[in-house]
Amino acid sequence: MWKTSIVAMLLGTSLLANAQQRPAQQVVQWQLQVISDGQQIDAFDATTTVGQARTDTHHRTVQHNVGCKDQPAGSIDLSRTLTVSPLRADANEIMLSIDTQETLEDAAARQTDIGCKLPPQPRQVNASHPGLLVTPGQWASWTLVDANPNLVYRVRASLADGASDAK
Repeated sequence: MWKTSIVAMLLGTSLLANAQQRPAQQVVQWQLQVISDGQQIDAFDATTTVGQARTDTHHRTVQHNVGCKDQPAGSIDLSRTLTVSPLRADANEIMLSIDTQETLEDAAARQTDIGCKLPPQPRQVNASHPGLLVTPGQWASWTLVDANPNLVYRVRASLADGASDAK
């Protein structure tokens, strides 16, 4: 009986020592604004633990007037999937890995040979930033597409108050 008590006490002490030696995981609160031709068109935000990833998808369906009678037709799903993963964080600097897949509309208006409107063609943009450095509380920018449209992600991040807020 006393052997069992000693083993339990040693095991408990060992577990307590290991728990105290593990560093607390940093939790990052981040915001990302999607800027197209100077206008904010979308936004994401979350609280994510360093080493974890957060993926969100936003959809926006658009419909255009097409054909010779200029009638509504052919809706297009413009989706944006974003994965953000804090790689490291401290009071001076936060490093985020960002992967994105965007479906954009072609800005050029197309027509048939006889002048009837055609819907814009969707195009895919896939981009990855392996380590965007952000000063806590300040905005950092990443340009994904230079023109037609100019597409920029503005990112702000800071250390969260507590690890219990992680999503």
